Amino acid sequence: MCDNQPATKKPRTGTMKIGTHNGHFHCDEILACFMLRQLPKYADAEIVRTRDPAVIDTCDIVVDVGGVYDPAKNRFDHHQRTFNESMSTVNSSKKWTIKLSSAGLVYCHFGAEIVASILELPVEDPVVDIVYDKVYENFVEEIDAIDNGINQYDGVARYQISTNLSSRVSHFNPLWNEPNADEMAGFLKAMKMVGDEFMDKVLYYKKSWLPARELVEEAVKGRMEVDPSGEIAVFKSGGCPWKDHLFNLEAELNINPPIKYVLYTDNNNKWRVQCVPEAVGSFSNRLSLPEDWRGLRDDVLTEKSGIAGCIFIHAGGFIGGNHTYEGALEMAKQSLKMSQKNT
Repeated sequence: MCDNQPATKKPRTGTMKIGTHNGHFHCDEILACFMLRQLPKYADAEIVRTRDPAVIDTCDIVVDVGGVYDPAKNRFDHHQRTFNESMSTVNSSKKWTIKLSSAGLVYCHFGAEIVASILELPVEDPVVDIVYDKVYENFVEEIDAIDNGINQYDGVARYQISTNLSSRVSHFNPLWNEPNADEMAGFLKAMKMVGDEFMDKVLYYKKSWLPARELVEEAVKGRMEVDPSGEIAVFKSGGCPWKDHLFNLEAELNINPPIKYVLYTDNNNKWRVQCVPEAVGSFSNRLSLPEDWRGLRDDVLTEKSGIAGCIFIHAGGFIGGNHTYEGALEMAKQSLKMSQKNT
């Protein structure tokens, strides 16, 4: 995954040691240590927390401390003034330009082996590369950015997000007025939490996200059979993770006009009509459901829309429900027609 892989040190007698700094800990070295322990070589490694250079030099691999980035020596610190590496600078085939933290460095150099081990696949399997990229983009990159103090966007935030993984890790540190608290116990608790989420993310992309592509591709290619506009797609297997795949497929297949609505069944086998967002992660829709329908339910919505079987339209206009496929499809069709009248 990265062009310059770290050199493998000769086996040493005794317990392997992963070195990182002591004192206040952060999400990046927590994740770095957890990931390294997923490798057979470091599975039973002792985590040594210190800033003493002499002790650091006794460690087999060092993350987030020591002022050195040198893969050949298994040193992975990012705090030095001259450090400005990103995934794209270490591996020119990758697109991400966020400055790496110790988590990103470990993931860059060892991530393919780690992902392959978790998925029980050969490192050369194409699935490993796909999952590797998705986990970086949707998990590790955020940790890199937060640790390096990189804003997600320009301008003043409308609200603060204080429940991200990095914030939750910070709460495992001893309180300022708890001088005798067990710092290492908090470190290990944080590592378990971060590790559980990392494992969940890797497995999610293999077991859920990746198999959904075939279903979304079938829906995209069959959209003209649903409605001549080509702007409504139907998923035959419930609410699978579709947004990433839909945007990728639209680009690959040069879909125009873009799809506005997707239909699928919920857990109660009722039908949903959901708006396609303007981009992955966006709260803005390509075409929201009609304003006059929003916030209405059941018989009131059925009477207002003239469509049988309506259940609801969310007040935000991004999703609605109907008892039948025919009803949900008609909600999408009428929404398209009403938008055309208003243009």
